[in-house]
Parts: sequence; structure tokens; C-alpha cells
Amino acid sequence: MKVGKLPASLLPRNIVLCLRRLSSGSSAAATFEFNTLIRKYSLSDPSRSLWLFSLMRSRGVPPDRFTFPFLLKSRSKLRLPCRDVHALLTKLGFDSDLYAGNALVSGYGTSGSVRDAAKMFKEMPNRDLVTWTALIGSYCDNGQGYDALELFREMQIAESFLPDEVMMLSVVSAISGLGLLELGRWVDVYVRRRGIMVTVSLGTALVEMYSRCGSIEESMRMFSEMTERNIKTWTAAISGLAVHGRSTEALMLFHRMTHMGVQLDSVTFSAVLTACSHGGLVDEARTVFKSMKNEHGIEPKLEHYGCMVDTLGRAGHVNEAYDFVEGMPVRPNSVIWRTLLGACVNHKHVELAERAIEKLREIDPDHDGDYVLLSNVYGGQGCWSRKALLRSSMREKRIAKDPGISSIYMHGEVYEFASGENLCPRWQEIRRLLLETVARIKLHGYIPRTSSVLHDVEDEEKEANIGYHSEKIAVAFGLLCEDDGKTLRITKNLRICEDCHSFMKHVSSLYRKQIIVRDRNRFHHFSEGSCSCQDFW
Repeated sequence: MKVGKLPASLLPRNIVLCLRRLSSGSSAAATFEFNTLIRKYSLSDPSRSLWLFSLMRSRGVPPDRFTFPFLLKSRSKLRLPCRDVHALLTKLGFDSDLYAGNALVSGYGTSGSVRDAAKMFKEMPNRDLVTWTALIGSYCDNGQGYDALELFREMQIAESFLPDEVMMLSVVSAISGLGLLELGRWVDVYVRRRGIMVTVSLGTALVEMYSRCGSIEESMRMFSEMTERNIKTWTAAISGLAVHGRSTEALMLFHRMTHMGVQLDSVTFSAVLTACSHGGLVDEARTVFKSMKNEHGIEPKLEHYGCMVDTLGRAGHVNEAYDFVEGMPVRPNSVIWRTLLGACVNHKHVELAERAIEKLREIDPDHDGDYVLLSNVYGGQGCWSRKALLRSSMREKRIAKDPGISSIYMHGEVYEFASGENLCPRWQEIRRLLLETVARIKLHGYIPRTSSVLHDVEDEEKEANIGYHSEKIAVAFGLLCEDDGKTLRITKNLRICEDCHSFMKHVSSLYRKQIIVRDRNRFHHFSEGSCSCQDFW
């Protein structure tokens, strides 16, 4: 960014003072003043911060090692690369400075260049807690949870310093993303044993971690133990109850925080409306939605309208949901139309599904999930010719359905399976047990639900097509390897299908197992033949 020599009359007063100090021979004072301004604007106006650095260079004010962390922070916020700043640091002889090196590790990570962040980390002659925290945070921010946890383990072996709250927030975030409950429990104990202060932020992160790892009971235990909470803590607890199907409790918690005078925000309303949608609480959702503007002065956003569409659609009020979308004061986006389409699929409403898909073709024509959903509607109604045409259109546009992938955590290891899996070394054992399980639960009322099968084929072939969905394979592997009485915890990248949902309920009853499935939308707790979602999913 080049900066011309502007007249002093056009420069802000504080910058004029910097230049006067420079002209009087006080370059160190000018550097300090520029650093102060660059730091200030890195928080509020990163473009101005970069402009100040360019002005600083053009006027001959020498940067020091404290200049670059704030410069890199500004560039990261604007998603600009760090390599040119790194080159300048090297040129000026600051490349071996710990303070500047930490800033580079963080800057590379924030801008998405995790490989460069790791390379910088390895090349640094000295490291401190900030260095390790920067790279662990970079891994977390870029979806590399396992790398973050491995680096945390390495730090415990290589260094003697105690982790602080900032590092533990990143570690807890990594565990949340991976859903590793046993490791989450270990970190909770580790924090307490090492005497790390459980601040509101860290406590809130632990509330969310337990929820995302499938243990809402431990999440609420953590929430209850916290002596101080903020709006994020309450919202995390409500969201956790919502995704675990405990909608009534989520609503009660919302009313409790309202009566306590906690200042609500739009995120909290999204959480409680989600709870209503997952529990079929239609009247309660209407009341909460109306109260946003009327009682709390919060204007509903698109996500709140989407929650209402979801609530109405899940409960079977598909026509009302369509009318609600048509009457929205803001233009509905693809997410809202896709939510309505999902409701049409669940309730076999072909006409409205076709209307929704037309809207989606205008907004987001190449989304694979929309075509798959409409295809399932046609299959459920036996409209095989229309389904075939739709599939042909998908092939012409090269739109492919994402493969189903499920993972299960057992004996300290994560095992991953894809739909139709046959590469696992124990595949033949898994397959035999899966076939045996299906045969046994059929005797207890299980009827395969084949509406999602792609073609008009015989019933036996339809059953074969749905028989090896990834979550079923994961359950069979769990039954094969686990001791009696243990809970099977499964994570799936897609929404669980109707047939697998029925399969899980029957398996939980016949084998007396609790099965917890975390799909793309929520948690399903299967126990004694029923599911926590009450079939609102």
C-alpha cells in the first residue's frame, strides 16, 4: 500500500505529532507513537492500521519488533497473506525475535496458512507459552483438531510451563469439534488438578464441549457448578438442551434467565427457537418469536425466520410454513427454502416440494442436497419416472451426493466407515453381524424403509442398498468390539435417514444398548426402543 506525501493539513492531529517528533530527531518517540496508533486501529479499522504503517515507512520512521504484531493482526483480519511482512522482518533483522515470531505464527494461522505457521514454529530458536498457544489455536481455527491435540501433548512433554486459559480454550474447542468425550473428561480434570482458573469463558467452553461430545448431563452439571455466567453461558446451555431433544428444559431455562434479568440477544433467541423446533413446540415458538420485537426490542433476522419455518415444518404444518415464508418481510435465502423442502420431504408433500426446489434453482442451482431431497419425495410416493429424470439432470450437471461417513470412538481410537464399506480388515465379521442384527430386529417389528433408494428396483435390492449405510456399519462394529452395557457414540457427516433411525431404535431395544448418534443437525439418544428426538428431526 503506497502513501503519498500528504500535506500536514490533511493528516490526523496525532499523526502530525508523530512526524514533528521525527523531524526534531526523536525517531524512537515517533516509532512509539506510530505503534500506538497502529495497535489502536488494528482493533477497529485494520485498513487504517495498514495505511499508517505505509505512511510510517514512507516518512522514514523506523519500525521495531513491537510494530509487527499489530500489523500482522490487521492483515489477518483483512485475510491478507503474511509472507511479505515475514520478508520485511527478515530484512530488518527481527526474524529471530520471539515477539515477532509469535506474531508470524499467529498471523499465518489466522490467514489460513497453517503449513507456514507450523514451519515458522519449527524454525524458531526459542518458544514460549504464546508460541505454542498460537499454533494450537491456528490448528483449531482451521479444522485440524487432531493436530491441535497432538501439539498440546508434545508441549506437555517438551516444556515445563503451565497452560493458561487461552490455550485451554483452544484445546477444549478442538475436543468439541471432534466429539471426543473421554478426552474431554480428562481435560476437565486436568484443568482442575493444575489449578487453572475456570473463568466464565472457559466454563462456557466446557459446557459447550460436553454437549457437543454427547453428554448433556455433564454439560448441565458444569453449568450448575458455575458461580458466574454471562449471556454466552446461558445460550450454550439452551443450545445443548435443544440439540439433545430436551426442548421443554431448554424453554424453562430460557424463562429462568429472562426472570433473572439477563440481557437477551439474537443468538439466545435462535437457540430457544431451535429448541422449540426440535421438540415440536409450535405454540411456544410462536410466543417466543413474537416476544422478540414486542417485549425485547430485537428485530428478527433471517435465522429466526428460518427457525420458525423449521418448527412449523417439522410439526407437519407444511402449508402454514410455506405461507410464512411467502409473507416474510425480508427476502428468504436458500437456507429457508431448503428448510421448507426438508419439511416437504418428511411429510411427503410433493407439490410444495417442487415449488421450493424451483425457488432454490434460482438462488443456488447446484446444491446436491436439494436434488437428493426432492428425489426422496418422488421415491416415497412411487414417482419413479420423475425420480429418474431428476437423477439424469443431476448427472448432466455433474452434481453428486456427498458420501455418508460415520465414526465411532472406542478404546481410545476413532474408527471411520463409509457407506458400503468393504475395506475394513474386519469387514466380513462386521457384515455377518450386521446381517444377523437386521434379521433379529425384523422379528421384533423392524421394517426397512426404502423410500430413499435411488431406483425402482425389487424390495430385496432396495434393502441391500440401504443396508450398508455408514452409521449401521459403525453400530455393527461397536457391537462386535464393545463390552456389554457401554454406550455406543457415533458421529455422522450427514443427516441420519429414516431407515437408519428406525434401525437404531430397534437395536437399542433388542441389545439393551444406549446409542448416541450425532448427525449434521442434532443428537439422537436411542434407548429402549425410542429416541430423544421424538421423531422431530
